[in-house]
Amino acid sequence: MQALCYQGVNRVGIETVPDPEILGPHDAILRVTMSSVCGSDLHLLDGYVPTMRQGDIIGHEFIGEVVEVATDVKKLRPGMRVVVGSIIGCGHCFFCQSEQYSLCDNTNPNPEITDKLFGYPTAGIYGYSHAFGGFAGSHATYVRVPFADTNAFEVPDGLPDERALFASDALPTGYMGADLCNIQRGDVVAVWGCGGVGQMAILSAYLLGAERVIAIDRFPERLAMARDRAGAEILDYEQVDVREALREMTGGRGPDACIDCVGMEAHGTGIDYAYDRVKQAVRLETDRPTVLRQAILACRKGGTVSIMGVYGGFVDKFPMGAAMNKGLTLKMGQQHGQRYIPRLLEHIRKGELDPSYLITHRARLADGQEAYDTFKEKRDGCMRVVFTPEA
Repeated sequence: MQALCYQGVNRVGIETVPDPEILGPHDAILRVTMSSVCGSDLHLLDGYVPTMRQGDIIGHEFIGEVVEVATDVKKLRPGMRVVVGSIIGCGHCFFCQSEQYSLCDNTNPNPEITDKLFGYPTAGIYGYSHAFGGFAGSHATYVRVPFADTNAFEVPDGLPDERALFASDALPTGYMGADLCNIQRGDVVAVWGCGGVGQMAILSAYLLGAERVIAIDRFPERLAMARDRAGAEILDYEQVDVREALREMTGGRGPDACIDCVGMEAHGTGIDYAYDRVKQAVRLETDRPTVLRQAILACRKGGTVSIMGVYGGFVDKFPMGAAMNKGLTLKMGQQHGQRYIPRLLEHIRKGELDPSYLITHRARLADGQEAYDTFKEKRDGCMRVVFTPEA
């Protein structure tokens, strides 16, 4: 089959690789119909996740058709159209039973890497380096889905792939970011980052009862999309002092909740950002916490900071004093997609959510390098590129 593979820092290319096979009694094989790029893929391509190997198939956000199931798969059958959560849960361990699927004890066959880095191992993720299991990703003709009954969800009839695709990753990530905020009717929520996850966090915050959502970014087309498609008020952080603007927009109190949808490669301005770039370049810190600092300082006293942007290691100048003395609640994590996907598909079916506007570009796997370059550089108003493997 054809697959888009990692070939070195900022290099991907199409390769012919063996078709996936059933390896365990709970596996399914899917023919991929759509697979999207994701902002967290850029952390791999930029070299910030050192356990990538040449030839690894990338991609973790996808929808497809079941073509084969193993003996113990009960809920799926060949021909069924399913969307798959990007993070793999076994469905049986303590954490999966607690609906904390991204903390699964059993799906990462290389637990020693994240055990050493994070204190405990975390779940496997499709196409996301050998630290997270070395699983083949979704930018391919076919993909193997372990523990398929736990991780794949049938797409309702009549719902096109374009509307269901982002229930794999961007939508449950954004929804979980809002859900962690314990939003009350009338709350004001600030969202940093107007990419795919940020857009979904805005929509989800409104769905969960927020009165106002304020979106922060620097790209005019993304800010316009947040305003026109998601209904947010917008701030360009290169034009205003974000903390002062948020204070003014909330009568001096600050947002009730703040959501970081950016993570380790945050862009910024001023001396703090220059400091982070230098420290990251010489590997004295792994992540740039520009947004995280802003969110902690901007959030109202007693508020909640929700962290959905990916962080992989260590940050410097973390404002712990502000978080403690303001009585903030910090909540974070990789998304527990299996908890949210069924309810999100129902919201989409009812017309209460439509994530399909994230698709701004389509490409063939053979055009993967150009597609990722366009996505990374945000050329031509690119929000998300979707690969259709058989196109």
